[in-house]
Amino acid sequence: MDAEDEGFHLDVGDGHRIWVQPWGNPAGVPILFLHGGPGSGCNPGQRTIFDASRHRVIFVDQRGSGRSLPPRARHANTTQHLIMDLERVREHLGYRSWLVVGGSWGATLALAYGQEHPHRVTGLVLRATFLGSRAEIDWAFGTGLAAFHPPMYEALLDLVPPEDRQDPLPALWRRILDPDPSIHAPAALGLFHIERALSELVPPRTTLPPPQAGPLPATPFMEAHYFLHGCFLPEGALLAGVLSLRGIPGVIVQARYDLLCRPATAYRLASRWAGARLVMIEAAGHSLGHPDIAAAVREAVASLTP
Repeated sequence: MDAEDEGFHLDVGDGHRIWVQPWGNPAGVPILFLHGGPGSGCNPGQRTIFDASRHRVIFVDQRGSGRSLPPRARHANTTQHLIMDLERVREHLGYRSWLVVGGSWGATLALAYGQEHPHRVTGLVLRATFLGSRAEIDWAFGTGLAAFHPPMYEALLDLVPPEDRQDPLPALWRRILDPDPSIHAPAALGLFHIERALSELVPPRTTLPPPQAGPLPATPFMEAHYFLHGCFLPEGALLAGVLSLRGIPGVIVQARYDLLCRPATAYRLASRWAGARLVMIEAAGHSLGHPDIAAAVREAVASLTP
């Protein structure tokens, strides 16, 4: 076994050391896996979409996420920083190019990386397309949440002051980033549970639990940081940049009932990207944990790693 199979921290500058976990056959097809969030980190369950005998998968915890250090660090943490980090990982491991796989925010970062470094990408497998726009975020946590989970939308409104409820999401992001725990803790936990409900076709709960003590999840803080800054992407940039993917094959896996990342977004991307194939999964939601979604992503990876 390669010594780096155990995982390692890579110094990428700015005080950040990102966690890199190679897995699978050291002589296999190189694949970069990008987790969602922003902020969620990688986990062993994500390995099920790959073939350990044929694939060499590089799992990367992005800045401030997972086992990367410092935890939850938001300084020097933008989409451009993450793209540069991926190039540092590729160069460190000595790969000329790799297949890139990502879902939700991971799909956003995969597209941004592929458009900036198309010659380093052999193909893209995207699940739950998210293009980083304010309209998508407003739908997921605003219009869509209000339509499908009205009590949770009312609970979200309760997390912000009355004077901010006409446009509650920026106010929610600011409260999550507030240094005062009495302000950021309830807002972060509220977003965490709301997003969990939106991620499942049949969520375990559809109301917010009572306040609880204990460590706070990292994802709400990183999401608030990115969403408050437009995901550090010019509006419409990822659709406008699709031409740079000419000649690169892609598979876009989309669930019909994904309440976080709408099918319309995946369709718009596929319609502009000549090399992409859209795979629609009917009775499924956002989560990679749904067996039909996992099977479709597994098949997509296999199709691009002959």
